[in-house]
Amino acid sequence: MPLLTIRHVTCYRYRQPVSIGEHRIMMRPREAFDQRLLSARLDITPEPRELRWLHDVFGNSVAIALFDRRADELVVSSEATLEHAPLAQGQVDVEPYARRFPFIYSSEDMPDLLRSIERQHHDPERIVDNWARSFVRDDASTDTVAMLTDMATSIRRDFTYVPRHEKGTQTPIETLNQRQGTCRDFAVLMIEAVRALGFAARFVSGYVYNPSRSEGVLGGGNTHAWVRIFLPGSGWVEFDPTNGIIGNRGLIRVAVARDPYQALPLSGTWFGPPASFLGMDVTVDVHRADPSQFALTDHGAINSRRAGATGK
Repeated sequence: MPLLTIRHVTCYRYRQPVSIGEHRIMMRPREAFDQRLLSARLDITPEPRELRWLHDVFGNSVAIALFDRRADELVVSSEATLEHAPLAQGQVDVEPYARRFPFIYSSEDMPDLLRSIERQHHDPERIVDNWARSFVRDDASTDTVAMLTDMATSIRRDFTYVPRHEKGTQTPIETLNQRQGTCRDFAVLMIEAVRALGFAARFVSGYVYNPSRSEGVLGGGNTHAWVRIFLPGSGWVEFDPTNGIIGNRGLIRVAVARDPYQALPLSGTWFGPPASFLGMDVTVDVHRADPSQFALTDHGAINSRRAGATGK
């Protein structure tokens, strides 16, 4: 089970000191059975007047920072160490009634999945619908997992990954027409496509890493985006169309949401002359941690041996 440390640093630069408003920070990895958070630290310069934590409607950990001073630079640095338990494609176990597409979610699940099935982008000419339907067999023998896998891997194979640091995402139709985009564009395309087929799907923001030197992944060095699809029997299953990954191998979740705008790693306001903003720099580093820096207590808890490690 890999022991990983993630360091995520974002720096906003200004031509002159500006007043910094409230900022919303989503950089703390989610805790779950497949990723166990051992330590987490959040450092902010200038130091905020107040820093408080909350869980949003999706259960993501969100830090709210309030400031009372002017500065020409805002630096937010998050460092976390966790145990990661990768789930491979072969471990996806679907209930018998859902192994063939189409199927209908159970009456117990459907009320909570409805908002994740709703389409978010207009498709009057059914361009996305037709593309999604191209993965469905005509003989009523479509294997559910195989179809979703085919969709994810086809995006990886047929579309060109092009990094883009500007905010926002392309529409699914733009991505289909251009045959290129960022990881978040590919995630939005796949979400809309599977929703067109009746699946519940959510947007995931987090980090990607190389499980081994022999595997090449796209989207490293920055935050990454992919998709979670609800499959009866396995629950929410990861599909990364940028890398063709099925399961969470190499993927570390931070935020899960219905739409990308609900999962921004860092957002906020500043006040000053319009030409003050100079730019933003983001660096993300994911590497294997030294197990000797952590000790297992008699009660099964993990204690960090690193000086300064906190649970903020």
